[in-house]
Amino acid sequence: MAVRVKNMIPEDDPRVAPIGHPAPPWMVNYADLMTELVCFFVILYALSAALNKNVQNAAQQIKEMMEKGEMSGKVEVNKEGLKITLEEQGELPFFESGSADLTTEMSGKIDKLYPILKKLSEKNEVIVEGHTDNIPIATKQFASNWELSTARATSVVRHMLEMGFDPRKISAIGYGEYRPIVPNNSPENRRKNRRVVFFVKMTSAHGAAKNEK
Repeated sequence: MAVRVKNMIPEDDPRVAPIGHPAPPWMVNYADLMTELVCFFVILYALSAALNKNVQNAAQQIKEMMEKGEMSGKVEVNKEGLKITLEEQGELPFFESGSADLTTEMSGKIDKLYPILKKLSEKNEVIVEGHTDNIPIATKQFASNWELSTARATSVVRHMLEMGFDPRKISAIGYGEYRPIVPNNSPENRRKNRRVVFFVKMTSAHGAAKNEK
């Protein structure tokens, strides 16, 4: 016989019984779902960390090249990806004046970056951006700096494709004079604005997992 004490819950009450109420049937499926979600996010985190490590390593390699004077510009890494900005050095232009033809100077820099970008393109998309200064241009070939910057970015892409870059992983875009990094008020500043940017767009961990399947 169960012992009953005043103001105490009887020991045979389901709330204190050794077994108590059984869990509802839906609780088993819910618990399984929560476990699977935890595993899924752990995998996503691991993939994301691996992708970020590859990008950070690439950024460090390019920074070392710049420190050695092999190229001029800057390297940035953020949540969107890796941006490599190449600026002209002294009197060594990337393109012939008013032209989209690569100079040997620019070809040499692309050749140095190619192995790094090729490796990153296995999991990410590479976008080549062309930028000009604000000096107007109007020739038979290029009606404005829009066309000129786009053609220059395309020339860079074409050079990389000839080296074996996957055409599905690279694209070109031109911004003309409309995204200057400094005011176009001196020859030195205009030289800085005449630049080529390689934007390695980070692929989501989910997208990377799909690509690996």
